[in-house]
Amino acid sequence: MTIEKVAIIGLGLLGGSIGLAVAEYLPHITTAGYDSDPAVRQRAVERGLVGQVCADAADAACGADLVILCVPVGAMVEAAGAIAGVLKPGAILSDVGSSKRTIAAALAEFLPEETVLIPAHPVAGTEHSGPDAGFAKLFNQRWCILTPQEGTPPEKVQALVHFWEALGAMVETMDAAHHDRVLAVTSHIPHLIAYTIVGTASDLEEVTRSEVIKFSAGGFRDFTRIAASDPVMWRDVFLHNKDAVLDMLDVFLTDLALMREAIRAGDGVTMFDLFTRTREIRRSIVALGQDDARPDFGRGDHAQGN
Repeated sequence: MTIEKVAIIGLGLLGGSIGLAVAEYLPHITTAGYDSDPAVRQRAVERGLVGQVCADAADAACGADLVILCVPVGAMVEAAGAIAGVLKPGAILSDVGSSKRTIAAALAEFLPEETVLIPAHPVAGTEHSGPDAGFAKLFNQRWCILTPQEGTPPEKVQALVHFWEALGAMVETMDAAHHDRVLAVTSHIPHLIAYTIVGTASDLEEVTRSEVIKFSAGGFRDFTRIAASDPVMWRDVFLHNKDAVLDMLDVFLTDLALMREAIRAGDGVTMFDLFTRTREIRRSIVALGQDDARPDFGRGDHAQGN
């Protein structure tokens, strides 16, 4: 399958970055885009995020070989409904959402039979959002996980693999339910912890808000970077991946209780053993090129995975 036109629905960080990356790495592909916010559409025109910014989602999707939904998970079904009637026979419909199982099931219910649904999740992002946040190199050396359903034509899957690889991503395929469980522990729970600890710090009566900001140590500052992520997107992630998140949260709370007891008992051996194991995991992540060992973690170079 040859992809000649890509439609991007939603022109924020991920949608804008896809458009810019296509222009840089796949200049022979035509792009069209739509966003429900007129101000975002205007800024997308000014930045040249896609070749054509449309005033209607259906106009953008018409004739596209690949349509990518880059909207919050909670808006996926509505966005797909707006374009379902104009999808080209055999077109691939994909997305960039962080939860896969519930959305794939919802989309599959009303899409035209000839549309090929291949959910995707580029594990890349920053704490910034909106049309000014996108940049072409966002996906370089970041993973993009595809969760094709059983029976999906292999040539369609391969076309999407080649597309993401051309944008600089490393691609892996897995079952949707397994994706949701993996991402619950590697992404969703860390975000939940970050949102919670930053909220806890800001609510403390004995520590003023100005002191929290003024004396933030490195660990807390990195929590605030994560907790500055798009609140709409993350609200929807937790609502749509709640089963896997709750399972992993139970495991985490059990482990946290064990550490609480170790601290209470002065059990330095237990603490040292855990801290040693986690240090090795950090070194492995850096060795795989999924983060930066520099003191600022390479944050000045834009992106880390979400």
